[in-house]
Amino acid sequence: MEKLLSVNNLMVFFENALALNDFSMAISEGQIVGVIGPNSAGKTTLMNTLSGLIVDMRTKEKRRGGERITIYGSVTYKGTIITEVPPAERVKMGIILCRERHPVFPDSSVHENLKIAGYLRKKSQIKSAIAHVFDIFPALAHLRVRKAGFLSGGEQQMLSIGMALVADPRLLLLDEPLLGLSPMMQQLLVDAIKTLNITSNMTVLISEQFARPVLPMITFGYIVENGMLALSGTGQELMDNPEIKSAYFGV
Repeated sequence: MEKLLSVNNLMVFFENALALNDFSMAISEGQIVGVIGPNSAGKTTLMNTLSGLIVDMRTKEKRRGGERITIYGSVTYKGTIITEVPPAERVKMGIILCRERHPVFPDSSVHENLKIAGYLRKKSQIKSAIAHVFDIFPALAHLRVRKAGFLSGGEQQMLSIGMALVADPRLLLLDEPLLGLSPMMQQLLVDAIKTLNITSNMTVLISEQFARPVLPMITFGYIVENGMLALSGTGQELMDNPEIKSAYFGV
């Protein structure tokens, strides 16, 4: 299986606070990979680093004389080191991040939000991509003219993932997509992610603190604690691990 992305000995400091400590991982084409860990484990820092947002954050902080952000190690995508590549360039490469509580345009309709997300693509491609989103999330099709600001939390999460899909990801980064959602909505999103992976062979990296719905669907997983890799293995291996059962399933 071809390796799509690899992270080697990544360390990220915010001033003197260490957010990621010597973290390494690899993602192969067509996999669903999970990064599981509690709050403040370093999951969002990892996602921001992979998407390139950390590069923008560092530039802005430096410009205003704020918090110093330091990055060591490397991120390699399709054989090219992209550690210092800005986020806009990574989007063009197919690395698309859907952030936790990803902002939507509240005064625009569902359909308009999806069109905006396809700004880098041709009109014909946008149309077919939106049709695909409505296939994956039928509930959004019924809400296409509703303003995004009037959607429920779960509906907004569906829309934000839909917007990421319209941008045509080769690697889709989902940062805590299940946070704050009902169990029913969590299952709906998990099913949608599995469908995307099967029908489009889309590579997905999902970071979550909720291990229960995520572990059964992932090809491989990494457990992160205090910015460090604590454990890794297939989804089944992690589910069978007594320490994981105790920490994340209460068993």
